[in-house]
Amino acid sequence: MACEARLNNFPVPLSDSVFPFSAMPSGSPVDDDGELFDAYSNAVIKASQAAGPAVAHVEVRQLAQGRRNRAGEGRGAGSGFLFTPDGFILTNSHVVHGAAEIVVALSDGQRAHAALIGDDPDTDLAVVRTDGIHLTAVPFSPSKPQVGQLAIAIGNPLGFQFTVTAGVVSALGRSMRAQSGRLIENVIQTDAALNPGNSGGPLVNSRGEVIGVNTAMIMGAQGICFAIGAETARFVAARLIRDGKISRGYLGLAGQDVPVHRQLVRYYNLKANTALLVLTVEPNSPAQTAGVREHDLVVGFKGQPITGVDDLHRFLTDGPIGEQSELELIRGTEKLTRQIVPSPRVNA
Repeated sequence: MACEARLNNFPVPLSDSVFPFSAMPSGSPVDDDGELFDAYSNAVIKASQAAGPAVAHVEVRQLAQGRRNRAGEGRGAGSGFLFTPDGFILTNSHVVHGAAEIVVALSDGQRAHAALIGDDPDTDLAVVRTDGIHLTAVPFSPSKPQVGQLAIAIGNPLGFQFTVTAGVVSALGRSMRAQSGRLIENVIQTDAALNPGNSGGPLVNSRGEVIGVNTAMIMGAQGICFAIGAETARFVAARLIRDGKISRGYLGLAGQDVPVHRQLVRYYNLKANTALLVLTVEPNSPAQTAGVREHDLVVGFKGQPITGVDDLHRFLTDGPIGEQSELELIRGTEKLTRQIVPSPRVNA
């Protein structure tokens, strides 16, 4: 007996003669979806194959009073990735901070000791180096990520093989607080699941280029994960290689990159169409002393345009500390100039 459905109180038989699925045209939405899924899978596979071999398992051991702790004590692990062919590995500061011994392992079985070059708790980034592994490094992306683009999180939690999760860039310009207490700005939010032990691994695009360094996830928040942007990571890594630590000026404000209205850009002849929106001003900070307020737009510092958080970080790192500097703001529609004195902030 044929199944029946009622439409306007009339029985309508459901059979292959009514819906001949075999006769559906080849260009149907079902076929299109299949092609899209195949393209998506191929993109993830190619990106994983390109970046995966450079992803390392980072194992940390602590020594107590000159001898190894009992089994299971003083141990930690995470992920990292080779970003230069001569053995420099980028990982999270919280993975290697205070480590007495670091061992890195790749998915091809290579294991070697590594030395801590430097770490920056304020951005949760660190660089270690090993002389025992020489491979082609995974490159940083030359372009900024876009909301909605494919994001692939790669890690090596066990040292045997890399693991892969995929999603999209959910949001840009997020802020999160590092273990040092400082807000990390310009963080990438993604729904690519961050598995335990994958912290410090790369977040890559469909070409296998690094767009961020995986750093944290919010437990119980539907798999919301965060990554430090590649531009920040590349800058911090270069300074750690050069100096072993980051010495930066402190203003006491936090914010995010935002576009500037075209009328303001034209009226004030600004050199960029983006700026830093001040979200918070810390009490008794140089920013508060200078009269900076929440919702101000920072458009210049020491005569140089500020297009966002990364620009200000660079100037505070390279510029003089303890000297009066000019800060250019837009408050509402009014352009202001304030004198600010960055105070020292040095990570040990």
